[in-house]
Amino acid sequence: MITQFSIKTKEELKYYVYALIDPRDNKIFYIGKGISNRVFAHMNAAITNPDESEKLDTIRAIHENNQKVKHIIIRHGLEENEAYILESVLIDFLTYKDFVEVAKITNMVSGHHAFNRGIKTVDECEILYNCKKLSEEDIKHKILVININKSYDNKRKKRTQNIKYLRSNIYEATRGWWVLSKNRAEKVDYVLSEYRGVIRAVFKPERWVQDIENRGVKRWGFEGTEVLDKKILKLYMNKEVEKQKGMSNPVRFMG
Repeated sequence: MITQFSIKTKEELKYYVYALIDPRDNKIFYIGKGISNRVFAHMNAAITNPDESEKLDTIRAIHENNQKVKHIIIRHGLEENEAYILESVLIDFLTYKDFVEVAKITNMVSGHHAFNRGIKTVDECEILYNCKKLSEEDIKHKILVININKSYDNKRKKRTQNIKYLRSNIYEATRGWWVLSKNRAEKVDYVLSEYRGVIRAVFKPERWVQDIENRGVKRWGFEGTEVLDKKILKLYMNKEVEKQKGMSNPVRFMG
């Protein structure tokens, strides 16, 4: 678990709103806003500051139990006034007496900024903004990288009340329909979903099919499964894909 952000991550995060979570019961005990490494400041204060407060005492008790506070970034990329408003809304919501137990939340689908600005652990934030680039040396297979910026954003607007929607939506946004060589596509080992310059998912195509509803340019899509093999994911997942100047086609063969 990281204890500070890299310079690049701090620059990308801008202002953010965060939550501190007690690992002993997985409950939020503090909501705050900040910039840079503010989210980690409470840990240091609990060690170096002799003052007593419910927040600092909770952190000390967690440490005495040989555990670590969980740091969650709820929203980032904010202006200072936006962070202030969000922080106050969350505190009001979580402390309002009639909301002691919140149940039957119907909007179970992740929000508009699920990939980039949505709720993340501090480690996930570091991976997102300080990720390694996908180099030629990393590529051990024949792969097809598909940029899903437009297709994912368009499909995300058509929400359903399905808790599995986010992952299935990545698949639907990746699988089709694309202008590409079917013969070349059938030779790839994996299809990588690139969103906002970072690989977000890896799929194993099982067969390629034509879009019969499009009577103009031939477009192809695949049917397949999401790859969960840790060795494969370590090679490609959360890697930054270098942009190619003048490239308009969202599909790219590599390897």
